[in-house]
Amino acid sequence: MNDTLFAVLIAICVVAGIGLVIGLVLAIASIVMAVPKDEKAEAVLELLPGANCGACGYSGCEGYAKALSKGEAKPGLCSPGGEECTDAISELLGVAGETVKRAAVIHCMGSCDNTQNKATFQGVNSCLAAHKIGGGVTSCSYGCLGMGDCVKACLSDAITVCNGVAVVDYDKCGGCGLCAEACPRKLITIEEKEPKAVVRCSNHDKGAVAKKACKAACIGCQKCVKVCEAGAVTVTDFCASIDSDKCTSCGACVENCPCHCITL
Repeated sequence: MNDTLFAVLIAICVVAGIGLVIGLVLAIASIVMAVPKDEKAEAVLELLPGANCGACGYSGCEGYAKALSKGEAKPGLCSPGGEECTDAISELLGVAGETVKRAAVIHCMGSCDNTQNKATFQGVNSCLAAHKIGGGVTSCSYGCLGMGDCVKACLSDAITVCNGVAVVDYDKCGGCGLCAEACPRKLITIEEKEPKAVVRCSNHDKGAVAKKACKAACIGCQKCVKVCEAGAVTVTDFCASIDSDKCTSCGACVENCPCHCITL
């Protein structure tokens, strides 16, 4: 009995000794291999809203904070944070920054007045589901599905579905880009809040087919291209698009579009 007890005690001591050695090795390794903390980046991260939307062009708030701490980015790229966030980061880093205001743009005017329903959808009330099952219910296979995936993704209550198509409240929209990610047809882009011309259509069918599907569809007539002195408008696959960097906001394309699908 004593021999058995002695053997058990020896086993316990061996296991405890092994655990102690491993613990010491791990403790030393954690010190030697520890990644140094960027205290400046952590301080900046606390000032960011934590939306992790990627509107700044970096991999979430942490990526933007690291870029700011290294001087690789400027304050003002965080649309959800707004001017208050920009001012706080600028003060912390001791650099000047100006908030770049952005907002979502819906490239579709396919309201119930301009399109017709081709079927009745019965299923999950989701744009993604409708898009995958039968390509949606409206006559335009490129347009807004009107079931509000963008509305659900919006953190600012800036988007509503009105008369079958998504509409943005630019006073509320912070340009986070979550709505653009949620749209299965990629009808939403994030643009700077300034008067630039945008094409509110994404239909790439030929003119007659597009017009039959939606009264406000771009027909690829090239009139906008011809009147644009800045060379900002191009037509690809029967649908116009505008380079916002080249656009001078002259409004010539808006005035000459026979379909009225270009707006400022």
